[in-house]
Amino acid sequence: MGNDRNILDKAYCVILAGGKGRRLWPNSREEYPKQFIDFFGSGRTFLQQTFDRLAAIIPREHIYVNTNEAYRSLVVEQLPELPAENLLAEPIHRNTAPSVAWACHRILKRDSEANIIVSPSDYEVQNEEAFRENIMEGLRFVDRYDGLLTMGIKPTRPEPGYGYIQLGEPVGEHVFRVQSFTEKPSRDFARMFVESGEFYWNTGLFLSRAGFLQQCFEKLLPPIFRESDTAAKNLTVEEENELAQRQFQYYPNLSIDHSILERSEEVYVMKCSFGWADLGTWHGIYEARSKSADDNVIIDSDVIIDESHNNIVKLPKGRLAVINGLDGYIVAEKDNVLLICKKEDSSDLIRKYITDVQISKGDEFI
Repeated sequence: MGNDRNILDKAYCVILAGGKGRRLWPNSREEYPKQFIDFFGSGRTFLQQTFDRLAAIIPREHIYVNTNEAYRSLVVEQLPELPAENLLAEPIHRNTAPSVAWACHRILKRDSEANIIVSPSDYEVQNEEAFRENIMEGLRFVDRYDGLLTMGIKPTRPEPGYGYIQLGEPVGEHVFRVQSFTEKPSRDFARMFVESGEFYWNTGLFLSRAGFLQQCFEKLLPPIFRESDTAAKNLTVEEENELAQRQFQYYPNLSIDHSILERSEEVYVMKCSFGWADLGTWHGIYEARSKSADDNVIIDSDVIIDESHNNIVKLPKGRLAVINGLDGYIVAEKDNVLLICKKEDSSDLIRKYITDVQISKGDEFI
């Protein structure tokens, strides 16, 4: 227990909450994306649930949130307990590598021995105690080993919308070197991966010593927030935020998956057992939620459904849907948009529809 207390004293987390959430369109909209929505009518948004989950493990004052400047007020409203210096608001949408690079810089100025958890804001955990145990085991590992540790979950289906990590040689009871990483394979390849038993889903949860991550980013990214960069060396939080407004645009649009997971030799995966589900896609939510006798998922909506199977339905309050003869569809309405489309591989379809709608109808529908 004493050692765990020492581990927790230098454990920090950054929640990534700056995305536009387009895979859950039309319920997730550009001005109010999915991480800020109480999607299931539980009383807590995805962001709030993620914060609660991590605050049950590490000190809440060690939790940082990275978002876009457009969403700053939403974060402040939903997480009033978050210290102002723990909110990193980017002026321009980039990808996860610049976001984590900035968080590492901010955290290392506070604690040179920090270990960091990088967490998405849109996932579900079915076993909170197993999640805590896996996080603690991961923190102990990265405290001893330089490298990036990703949390892996055994696949339950050939899902083409996820990343797959191939297990290499073991380095601990539950930890393995990463043999290969494949992002969003075809359904046929996903099926081969699942059947082989050698691949785990990439949850998007990463752990590492913050200093190791910073060293990796020094090889990839401009020295905007780097400690060795004279212009940024002794900046206050306010001065650093002003620097971000001016200079963040010079970061490349690069994900942490492609920048480190695919390039570094010191990458590991832990077999985790906490029951993970991606809540960023309609299909992921369908698979995660309990289903009716007809395998339909009705999310906080008033629906009369008949001779219909394998559908997911999400409607506004005050709406009634009567559905007959539908099989394998998304039925989702929000404000001025009603979406009805096949559930299978819907993420690519929705991206196409968003582009088509934006060109032909304008931003008010996006």
